[in-house]
Amino acid sequence: MVTFIINRLIRSVIVLLLVSIVTFTFMQLVPGGPFSSDAGGRPRSPEVQRKLEAQYGLDRPPVVQYFDYMRRLLFHFDLGPSLRQKDFTVNELMFGVEGSDPLNVPVAVSAEVGFLSFVLAVIVGIPMGVISAVFRNKFPDHFAMFISTIGISVPNFVMGLILILIFSLGLGILPVYGWGDDWKQMVLPVITLGTGGMAFIARLTRASLLEVLGQDYIRTARSKGLTEWVVLNRHALSNALIPVVTIMGPLLAAWLTGTFLVEHVFAIPGIGKFFVTAVFDRDYSVIMAAILFYSVVLVFANLAVDVSYGYLDPRIRFD
Repeated sequence: MVTFIINRLIRSVIVLLLVSIVTFTFMQLVPGGPFSSDAGGRPRSPEVQRKLEAQYGLDRPPVVQYFDYMRRLLFHFDLGPSLRQKDFTVNELMFGVEGSDPLNVPVAVSAEVGFLSFVLAVIVGIPMGVISAVFRNKFPDHFAMFISTIGISVPNFVMGLILILIFSLGLGILPVYGWGDDWKQMVLPVITLGTGGMAFIARLTRASLLEVLGQDYIRTARSKGLTEWVVLNRHALSNALIPVVTIMGPLLAAWLTGTFLVEHVFAIPGIGKFFVTAVFDRDYSVIMAAILFYSVVLVFANLAVDVSYGYLDPRIRFD
């Protein structure tokens, strides 16, 4: 197990380096730049652009820029200055300024939204899939699959707008926007984000469990006189959850690092809004930081998923 984790960590470092190289390269190839226009969208003169590029080191060769960025990141955890929001560094934009509340910084807010949505998707999606498989082709199955079809078919931002129309503007029981000041602000964003994942997990759990319930060892367990609950809980469910756990890693990583549309719909101060704004502004430092942050979370989430395989199925061994 230890050897497996070490090997995966080494591979993860290589993957992250490749991600940083590809991201940096594509940013250099995209037309325009962070200083081609001012805050009002008016084009700057070539002279002003050259002065600003020299000030931030963007006039140097791309290879030199890349190695300088990685040196500051690896040795000082310095993500560099924001090229468009000149009063802030990227560290301050993502992790807050000195003395700020750790629970209210953009990274923490996005993590809260993502984690709560993930918990909702798991605790509702897996039981829904199990019930649907156990009562196959009966009313509980049809009802669960109807709900999951809606959850998969309706995009997050549309679901958010529908919930706002019903519960905020219609019934007036939940706030339209914000996060953290009141628990009621968390309800609509979490449901909006968690619904799609819940539906996908439910359908995958159902399909996987139906496949496992048709295996020979399940028929053998039933022939021994074991109750259906014991067969389901001890023999079928753990194997059926392996495909479900596989998709949980990328799902959790995506949610923890900010879901841009949901944060935009509910005006949540997460890292999503900084990334979207940075793409339009060509704010290279923020783009690099956001993509690398997502990549790190994704890599470690996938590592956690791989390690969990051995606990779900003892037949799986790590080389």
